[in-house]
Amino acid sequence: MQPLVSILIPAYNAQKWIAEAIQSAITQSWKKKEIIVVDDGSTDNTLAVARQFVSKDVLVVTQRNQGAASARNHAYKLSQGAYIQWLDADDLLSEDKIADQMRILERSEDDLTLSSAGWAQFMYRSDRAKFSPTALWCDLSPVEFLLRKMGQHLHMQTATWLVSRTLSETAGAWDTRLLSDDDGEYFCRVILASKRIRFAPNAKVFYRISPSSRLSYVGRSDLKMEALLLSMRLHINYIRSLEESERVRAACLAYLQYLSIDFYPERPDLFEELEKLATQLGGRLEKPRLRWKYAWLKPLLGWSTAKRAQLELPMIKWSLIRAWEKVLHQSSERLRGN
Repeated sequence: MQPLVSILIPAYNAQKWIAEAIQSAITQSWKKKEIIVVDDGSTDNTLAVARQFVSKDVLVVTQRNQGAASARNHAYKLSQGAYIQWLDADDLLSEDKIADQMRILERSEDDLTLSSAGWAQFMYRSDRAKFSPTALWCDLSPVEFLLRKMGQHLHMQTATWLVSRTLSETAGAWDTRLLSDDDGEYFCRVILASKRIRFAPNAKVFYRISPSSRLSYVGRSDLKMEALLLSMRLHINYIRSLEESERVRAACLAYLQYLSIDFYPERPDLFEELEKLATQLGGRLEKPRLRWKYAWLKPLLGWSTAKRAQLELPMIKWSLIRAWEKVLHQSSERLRGN
């Protein structure tokens, strides 16, 4: 008998995309599944759109707005599956995503095996998504995964994982304190609880680049910067609990250095905390550097303005690309309709 897989979808103001996300869950070739959508107090028509899919296999509930982590915890409490598939409301799963991963997990000797999958970005046309493998796209031990993730600044998108309920229970709830990097911290705990990670090469996730996908952007929000620092501290504690070695300390130092620009120069107090962490690791944190494209602005306009340009100009570029992609998508839809 097939194990039940729970596909859990938190949603907030996702009326444009929620139908596609739910449809990609419904059309999974893995037959024994339940789909649970938790609307996190949306102010648009997300809830109404999601309710159009309600059936014996699709449950849609709502709660007052409390954030993505809270919505995920609510969805998990309602679930009954032996395996958990997380899916954000604007992302998509390939048709055999769960089936491909379940074939791997069912061959495992226990339920402490975690399965990952490949992912690619898209805007409107998922068939244009390009999959670019990283050093995480393979079978790995938990400590090796975290070494590569932190040392090389890599990550796996939320929906790439298929998690047993045993691992989910051991990892615990999503941390509602984390306004940024809540997914990175949560799956760090899942990895910590696992014995091994098995990569499913044919399973695919399509990660939509949209304004909602920028929720993890730290920007100049004090609360998000403080939450990111907490997540970074937890990451370092987690990997050092698996292995205390020179290579682990080196990966942690690289992790601190890469993310230090999120705090500097706006929050010198938090940057000082990073420096203390680096010292505890036996290293030293350097002042972050701007990319060469923007470094020339620093003597003219100052650090803060140059950094803002480095952060915001690419976002303007992506907005223009997104607008053009929307035009092409609408044109192809009209052609299919004729």
